[in-house]
Amino acid sequence: MTAQLKSHSVGQTLVLTLSNPEYRNALGPEMYSAGIEALNAAESNPDVRSVVITGEGAHFSAGGNLNRLLNNRLLPPEHQAQSIDGLHGWLETITTFPKPVLAAVEGAAAGAGFSLSLACDFLVAASNSVFVMAYSNVALSPDGGGSWQLARALPRSLVNQWLMLGEKISAETLFDHGLINQITDPGMVLDAALALAERLNQRAPNAISSIKELVNAAHDQSLFAHLQQEKQHFVNNLHHANAGIGIQAFLNKDTPHYKS
Repeated sequence: MTAQLKSHSVGQTLVLTLSNPEYRNALGPEMYSAGIEALNAAESNPDVRSVVITGEGAHFSAGGNLNRLLNNRLLPPEHQAQSIDGLHGWLETITTFPKPVLAAVEGAAAGAGFSLSLACDFLVAASNSVFVMAYSNVALSPDGGGSWQLARALPRSLVNQWLMLGEKISAETLFDHGLINQITDPGMVLDAALALAERLNQRAPNAISSIKELVNAAHDQSLFAHLQQEKQHFVNNLHHANAGIGIQAFLNKDTPHYKS
């Protein structure tokens, strides 16, 4: 069965499903390009206010297909470099996508699959899910920004332990370190992610977009630069129609209904 990225909508949430069950939803170039295409279309679609990425069946994603990687050793290095560029392009698109992206993880999230889950704005995982950066187990090093995400969030010694030893990490451990937003019973993770997405969908899309941009920029600029960026977003959002809707609803003790 060919690896593919399936999509369907649940209300105002677009659900993207990694589908390569024969190889535990291993990722590949066809998924990367489909992911970028789906997010580009969703960005301009006012009916989409959030995106959930999940895996088909018992697992989120096993990461790279080792058989494909073994075959790539017979090809020029540029071939693998282009494949990684595709993965990185998708992850960069998730980061710059102005709407919230949630990962719903069941089972294994390994290698690039782990990196993909970390690139999302929210991570919901089943209690029996397992995360691992097992690159060193096969004499490889990370891709997909996993080492960057973990090194920014955790102590260096712990990241070295997980990456250099390829240790399996439980959902509870990641939750304790602040990398998972919610843990659910097995089989309930997609429902929980959709419920969280619906909570986000009820908020003003322009404000959510501003918050995502500000949080992503916070580590890469000075306090002065960040204050300037906050000021501009605040002024823009105050003069957006949704601020009038939100403030008036709060004063009237009503439920706001924001515009896309």
